[in-house]
Amino acid sequence: MTMPAPAAASVRNGNDVPEPLFAGVELGGTKTIAVIGQGGKILDRVTIPTTRPAETLAATAEQLRSWYREHRPAALGVASFGPIALNARHGEYGHMLSTPKEGWSGAAIVGPLVEVMPVPVALHTDVTAAALAEGRWGAARGVSDFVYVTIGTGIGMGVVAGGRPVTGRMHPEAGHLRVRRMAGDGFAGNCPFHGDCLEGLAAGPAIAARTGTSANKLSPEDPAWIPVADALAEGMVSLFLTLSCERVIVGGGVGVGQPHLLALVRDRIGEKLAGYLPDMDEATLRAMIVHAEMGADAGPLGTLELAALARG
Repeated sequence: MTMPAPAAASVRNGNDVPEPLFAGVELGGTKTIAVIGQGGKILDRVTIPTTRPAETLAATAEQLRSWYREHRPAALGVASFGPIALNARHGEYGHMLSTPKEGWSGAAIVGPLVEVMPVPVALHTDVTAAALAEGRWGAARGVSDFVYVTIGTGIGMGVVAGGRPVTGRMHPEAGHLRVRRMAGDGFAGNCPFHGDCLEGLAAGPAIAARTGTSANKLSPEDPAWIPVADALAEGMVSLFLTLSCERVIVGGGVGVGQPHLLALVRDRIGEKLAGYLPDMDEATLRAMIVHAEMGADAGPLGTLELAALARG
C-alpha cells in the first residue's frame, strides 16, 4: 500500500465557492487505486494489490472509511474491470459477472464500499471512467458524443453520449464486434468466445499469437500491422455509422505505445466508407481519431467524474 503527500488545500470554483470533495475507486486486474479529490485534482491516493475479492475490497473499504470520517466526501465513483452488472434494476447490480479473473465472478463490488461510505455512488467500467476523464480534461474536451477505445491486453470501449456514459442492459462491449475480415488474412483470431472478433484480431495477445512476439517488439514496418489496422478500421467505421460519434479517443498499451498504428487505421477508414460520409476526408479523420492524453491518471480521475455524476 502506498501513500502520497497529504491532501492539498481546498479548491474553489470561479465564484469562490469550495468545490465538492469526491472519492473514487478504480478496481483493476492487478491493482486497485483509491483516490480522494476536488476540482479535478487528486489530493490523496492509495494503491492496493488486486488479489482475492474479500482481501482487496476490505483494504479498499478501510481506506474509504478513514477518508469518510475525516473528509465526508459528497459522493463515490467506482470503476471496475468487467464485465459487471451496471443496471440498478438488475438483480445482480453492483456484482461482477462471469470473468476470467479467478475468484471474482459474482463478487459484490459496490456493497462493501458504500457500507463504509454511505454517499451517492456511481458504478461503471474502468474504460468508461477513462473516457469521462478524457471528456472533462483530455482529448475529448468540448465534445459531448465520443468513444474511448483502449487497445491493450483486450479491447474495451467506453461510450459517452450527451456528456453521459452509456449504460443499457450492462455496458458496451464493442471490443467484441464481429468485423469483416481482410481479404487473404488466414489468422483465426484468439478470442475464446468469438475467435476473430475485433479483440481477437487486434488486441495485444492477438498480435502476439499472429506474429510470435509482442507488439512492442514489432517494427512499425512489419506487415503484420496491416491486418491489425484493417480490423480496427472496420470497428471504427461501425462506430461512426451506428453512433455518429464526434471523436474516437485511443488509449491502451498498444493504442498509445504504437504511434504509427492510427495513421494506418485512418488510411483504411476512408477506403471502407467508400465516399458514403463525404465530409470524412483525411484532415477530418486526423481530428476525429486521436490518442488519449490523460495517461495513467485517466482512470482515477474518471472515478471522480463518476462521483460528480452520482451527486448530480
